Amino acid sequence: MEQVLEFANNHLLLVMSFFAILFMLLFGEYRRLTRCYGEIIPSEAVMLMNRDEAVLVDVREANEISQGKIKGAKHIPLGSFKQRLNELDEHKDKKVIIYCRSGNRSGQASHMLCKQGFEQVFNMKGGVMAWQSDNLPLVKK
Repeated sequence: MEQVLEFANNHLLLVMSFFAILFMLLFGEYRRLTRCYGEIIPSEAVMLMNRDEAVLVDVREANEISQGKIKGAKHIPLGSFKQRLNELDEHKDKKVIIYCRSGNRSGQASHMLCKQGFEQVFNMKGGVMAWQSDNLPLVKK
């Protein structure tokens, strides 16, 4: 025990960094386990779209849409998502799949939908990048 204290005293920055990283890992895992929405991969999203007629919502910005979007997706940029949530009210009883470029912004939008009472919300893990890497089609319109 005496050696551990001596090491910690001699390498304070290293020990503090270790505990900071440990805290971030534990906090991230806690958030993952307690989130109110599910995460799906593109192939699961296709199954939900075909089987359950899920609603797709693209939260990318307008300049990103020019690269293409998933057919049938409703475009609501994350920047105006909170103000335009009422556009999705008619779909509260359906499965809603949210996506963006990589899956980060769509997580924020998914959380907002959960807070508004949507019970079947899914964030597409990897976003459009994962969709394209699975060789799934995008429409340019």
